[in-house]
Amino acid sequence: MARKSKSKLSELYVEENKDQIYENALAEIQSFELPLGTTLRSVYDDQPNAHQRFMEKLDACIRNHDREIEKMCNFHHQGFVDAITELLKVRADAEKLKVQVTDTNRRLQDAGKEVIAQTEEIIRCRVQQRNITTVVEKLQLCLPVLEMYSKLKEQMNVKRYYSALKTMEQLENLYLPRVSQYRFCQIMIENLPKLREEIKEISMSDLKDFLESIRKHSDRIGETAMKQAQQQKTFSTALQKQNNVNYGRNMHLVRSRILESKNEITLKRTFEEDDEHEEEVLTAQDLVDFSPVYRCLHIYSVLGDGEIFENYYRKQRRKQARLVLQPQSSMHETVEGYRRYFSQIVGFFVVEDHILHVTQGLVTRTYTDELWNMALAKIIAVLRTHSSYCSDPDLVLELKNLIVVFADTLQGYGFPVNRLFDLLFEIRDQYNETLLKKWSGLFRDIFEADNYSPIPVANEEEYKIVISKFPFQDPELDKQSFPKKLPMSQSVPQIYIQVKEFIYASLKFSESLHRSSTEIDDMLRKSTNLLLTRTLSSCLQNLIKKPHIGLTELVQIIINTTHLEQACKYLEDFISNITNISQVTVHTARLYGLSTFKDARHAAEGEIYTKLNQKIDEFIQIADYDWTMSESDGRASGYLMDLINFLRSTFQVFTHLPNNNNDHAAMSGKVAQTACMSACQHLSMSLMQMLLDSELKQISMGAIQQFNLDVIQCELFASSEPVPGFQGDTLQLAFIDLRQLLDLFMVWDWSTYLADYGQATSKYLRVNPSTALTLLEK
Repeated sequence: MARKSKSKLSELYVEENKDQIYENALAEIQSFELPLGTTLRSVYDDQPNAHQRFMEKLDACIRNHDREIEKMCNFHHQGFVDAITELLKVRADAEKLKVQVTDTNRRLQDAGKEVIAQTEEIIRCRVQQRNITTVVEKLQLCLPVLEMYSKLKEQMNVKRYYSALKTMEQLENLYLPRVSQYRFCQIMIENLPKLREEIKEISMSDLKDFLESIRKHSDRIGETAMKQAQQQKTFSTALQKQNNVNYGRNMHLVRSRILESKNEITLKRTFEEDDEHEEEVLTAQDLVDFSPVYRCLHIYSVLGDGEIFENYYRKQRRKQARLVLQPQSSMHETVEGYRRYFSQIVGFFVVEDHILHVTQGLVTRTYTDELWNMALAKIIAVLRTHSSYCSDPDLVLELKNLIVVFADTLQGYGFPVNRLFDLLFEIRDQYNETLLKKWSGLFRDIFEADNYSPIPVANEEEYKIVISKFPFQDPELDKQSFPKKLPMSQSVPQIYIQVKEFIYASLKFSESLHRSSTEIDDMLRKSTNLLLTRTLSSCLQNLIKKPHIGLTELVQIIINTTHLEQACKYLEDFISNITNISQVTVHTARLYGLSTFKDARHAAEGEIYTKLNQKIDEFIQIADYDWTMSESDGRASGYLMDLINFLRSTFQVFTHLPNNNNDHAAMSGKVAQTACMSACQHLSMSLMQMLLDSELKQISMGAIQQFNLDVIQCELFASSEPVPGFQGDTLQLAFIDLRQLLDLFMVWDWSTYLADYGQATSKYLRVNPSTALTLLEK
């Protein structure tokens, strides 16, 4: 029972629970507007008869609501009826009111039409005003951008590119961001890079034009700079000379002469200018407009391409430097070729120096020094090559002056030029060589034009003219009355003058080399020594060897060289005066003219001996002995008498040799004695060779007697002392071999010869057995 009751209780509980579920579901259906899927699913939860039971519950709920509605309607029905009754009463008033409202509305509409029209106009005006205000505000925002862009265009048109870049920068950073929403702004933004590229191209084009311009004007710039440097140096030199009160008179005269010569060379230079009458000093800025390079530099710097521009500029200038340093093939032919070459180089580096000082970073001192070192090496090589072609000393001197001005000009701009002055010493050696060649020709012309006879002077005036040209002093000659003759010939004062002119010419090159007076003095002495020991010595040697120079001319040459040798000390004094260096200075070189003229005298003496012997040979060749004659003619041969007369007249010439002092007298006597002894010995040997000639097969005693007569005449000539100074029978000993040989055959004293042979006291000591045997066979 308990179990059944418990089971019933459970069923009852389940039923009540299900009823509660249905009620909750109905409550949710009434209260929620959401989808009912979840609610309905809980109702139909697989329960048997769930649908039927739910519908029953739903019908019950509907009936409950219907009863409530009916109750409510019953409660409010009387009120509803009363309301309907009142509403019907109001209906008539409502119709009337409607008519009135309609009429009022019509009248109101008619009255408001004009107000509406005015109101719409006002609204439209307010809209326009608001739009205008907006447009003004926008225009005020856009106008500065447009003005800046217009300014940019104007700057582009007038080629103010640097300012245009600044304007672009303002546009991009300040103005365009404010109006970036407008289409024209985008167009501007797109155009700005193109404008920058256009500016770069234009500025680069201007730079190229500038580079071409300075290439064309570099020679003119260089000419102007060199002219200014030379004027400044001339002014400084004149001022220094004016302040130097201790400047010697001789030094002043010589320097003035050299300065005049330099001025003559300098005046040849013409600087072609657009306005030749313009006196103002022109600079590189006056001749070339540097604004393109400044502008291009600024533009590339602003664009951040400064390094690209610097590299391009330096590369182009290096190319131009190589072109400038390349000389013309004919440059060495005229001084104008050298002047143009130097002017272009100076103009190039003047421009670089100007760029260096007016710009920052475009050109550096390191770059210019590197460029100058490269150029200097090329210049030295070019000058060394082309100067070697110069054979005209005047052209070499003008080249030297140009190099000095060139070096001084660039030194004024801070470029080192020591190597150029070192080069000048090389060119100086070449200059001396050209001078030596020129003076060699002058000496030859002087020797060719000389008559090799003493200089005649008819009066005191002519005498003074000669001694003004040549330092001649002879107290004995001064005591003689006019007319008289000076011992030397015309070539001596002319040679002396030309040596001085050579010293002047050599000194011209030594000027402006920034060397001390001692160094200049040493250079002058060395070059003069070369002139004397090489050029003049060679000319004298060649002169002495010439066939047309006879014995008289050779004697005069000996006299001339003696006087030139004496004049060497005056040349040393002359050099000391023009250099203002005392000869007692330890390092002062000496002139070697003494050896030159001594060698020339020795050569002349040797040539005298040679020519005498040659003349003797000529007489011997015309000898015509009849070697088979039975008896002699009783007199000497004609050719021999002519030869002896020639020798007598010749040796009389030696009395004109200088004997002003004991040394010269001893020297002249020695030359005459040596010539006489040489002639006698050569004559003796020639006569001996005539007897021993292999072609001569037979000799008669008559021929021996005739030959003996000729030898007797030779002995008489030797004993007559044709040249004073021989002791005893020294000269006769030249014929002793012939005399003893002829005595042997004339006396036929063979027994004595054979008995005394080999003894020092032999009568025929000089007779050689082979010679005697040969003659005996004939």
